[in-house]
Parts: sequence; structure tokens; C-alpha cells
Amino acid sequence: MSVPAAYIGVVLIWSTTPLAIKWSGEGVGFLFGVTGRMVIGVVLALLVLQLVGQRLRWNRQARKTYLAAGLGIYVAMTAAYWSAQYIPSGWISVVFGLSPIVTGLMARLWLKEQGLTTPRVLALLVALMGLGVIFGVGLETGRQAVLGLAGMLVSVFCHSASAVWVKRFDAKLHGLTVTAGGLIVAVPLFLLSWFLQGQSWPDAVDSRTLGSILYLGIIGSVLGFALYFYVLRHVETTRVALITLMTPVIALLAGQWLNGEVIDAKIWLGTVLIMLGLVGFELGSRFWPQLRPSRPSESEGQ
Repeated sequence: MSVPAAYIGVVLIWSTTPLAIKWSGEGVGFLFGVTGRMVIGVVLALLVLQLVGQRLRWNRQARKTYLAAGLGIYVAMTAAYWSAQYIPSGWISVVFGLSPIVTGLMARLWLKEQGLTTPRVLALLVALMGLGVIFGVGLETGRQAVLGLAGMLVSVFCHSASAVWVKRFDAKLHGLTVTAGGLIVAVPLFLLSWFLQGQSWPDAVDSRTLGSILYLGIIGSVLGFALYFYVLRHVETTRVALITLMTPVIALLAGQWLNGEVIDAKIWLGTVLIMLGLVGFELGSRFWPQLRPSRPSESEGQ
């Protein structure tokens, strides 16, 4: 598969996922929505593996990769679905846009990738300003909105940690194999959470809710995760995370057009600041040396 095509596919899927997450929990509870999605996802992933002639590998590196992916899926998705109860769908994507910075910091620690140069520190401050603006709107909206934003930060940290650990293990696995293995780890955890919360099968499921669960299970979980892990295998971790540079604007507009969500000027300001921070974090170090005055050589000084 073409890496650019897979990259674009992830952008489109992640842009529509926040709204589908919000719809999938309506009337049935967030745990039913996320658990239903993941059960569908793991069944389809295993079937597709059989169809394409791939099989799960169970060597030590593969098991570590499945565990890292599965735990990331479980914690990050649970936190995101829980948060969707309290904040507009577009906010989910905007806060998730911080994952490149968090991923970059973790990659520096665990993968020895590019560190915190002066431009990256400045970019980090800009992004944090954007996050502060959005949290300010949350405070004006109410306590539940702040809780939803905090839950999304938990999702971001867990997602980023999972991505870095999958990259570190470098098990050379097919993206669909990582998806299936990760879901095999995650699905029992979702089922256990649903059981421990005393959840029961809903009496009725709205057509939009059911459609969202199916969309997320088929496209969001199987195709989306497979493309994501495929891109992650072939592209530097921080560049993969830059997918979230494009998704917030699309997600905000989708929430506004399709769900009647009101997006005020402060949210757009916070979004712009976060996106500027992301651009600076990734690209600032490349242009910084060109902007700094060069030191005269010894021959020029004589």
C-alpha cells in the first residue's frame, strides 16, 4: 500500500471519529458504544487477517507489541469515550491534537529522537497557550466540560505512550497484525469494564447510534488502526502524530454542520494556537539554523 494514501486515509478517519464517538454513546452509554465497537473490530480484524493470508505471530517482540498497542487502545479509547459525554465532538479532536508534542517528548526519552531545542520549547509554550484558552472556555461552560477536557488529556498521554512503545519494540509486524493483536488484548478489558459497571444490554438502539458503532468498528477500528500502525512502521513517530494537525479543523466543522455544535471564537483561537505550536514543534528546528546568523570562520576573522 502507498504510504501517502494510508496517511490520507488516517486523516479522514480520525477527522470523522470524534463525532461518531459522541453519537455511538447516545442512549446506550459510553461503555456500550466503545465495547461494541471493539468487539466488532476484533472479529473483523481476525477475519481479514485470514483473507489476506496473514497470521498473528507470537514471538516475544510481537507479544510486547500487542500488549503496548492493546493497553493504549483500552485506556485512550475509554478516556475519550467518557469525555465525549461532556464536551463537543470537535473539542475531542482539538485536544487530541496535542499528541504530536507529547509523542515527541516521549520519543526523545525512549527512542532518542530529536530533543527539546529552543524552537521546540517556544512551540510547546504556544500550544500550551492554546490549551489554556480551551480550558478557559471549559471553565466558563461548567465543571463537566473541564472534566471532559481532563479526560482527553489522559487519552492523549496514553495514546502517545502506546505509539512510542510500539515503535520502540520494532517487531516488523504488518499493520493489520498489530491491530488484531492489540484488540485481542483490549477487548477483554472493555468487556470486563462493562461487566463491572453493571451495564446491561439496552432495550433499543437508535439507528444513528447503531450506525456510528458499526462505522467505528469497521472503519475506525480495523481500517483506521491498520492504516495507522502501517504508517507508524514506515514514518518517523513525530510525523505520524502530525496527522492531528489536520484533523481538528475538519472535526470542528463536522460537529458544527452535522451536530449543531456551537464553536465560538475562543475555541478557534485555541485551535489555531495548538496547530501553530505543532508546526513549530515539528518544523521549527529545521529552519532555526537558517535564521541564526552564521559565525565568521577563522579565515574571515583574520
